[in-house]
Amino acid sequence: MPSHQPHTIAPSNLPKTITRYLRAHRDHDTATAVTAFTSDATVTDDGKTYQGAPAIERWLNHSATEFTYTIELTDAQQIDPAHYVATHHLEGNFPGGSVDLRYQFSLRDDLIERLVIEP
Repeated sequence: MPSHQPHTIAPSNLPKTITRYLRAHRDHDTATAVTAFTSDATVTDDGKTYQGAPAIERWLNHSATEFTYTIELTDAQQIDPAHYVATHHLEGNFPGGSVDLRYQFSLRDDLIERLVIEP
């Protein structure tokens, strides 16, 4: 029986879909980032949930322009074959100026079905 306990992995061992999304998000490439999600995916960020590709695309466009920040991937974990956590350190002109965020991914059919971003 699998343990389902998080274990640290090298960031390079994150699934390609997650890596593609993270790179596109960092580069403000909304068109590429959206392709990493299932058509019925959900994203929860800052207490708000966005359902479906059009809502996720609007969220990505808004988050890319709201603040200026740098982002660094500091940790990666695998929970099981469909669940991963990528921790990022952000610094920028948002309230507080610095934060560590956990990006919790659920995959389905090699695409992101659910993403929850929280401190």
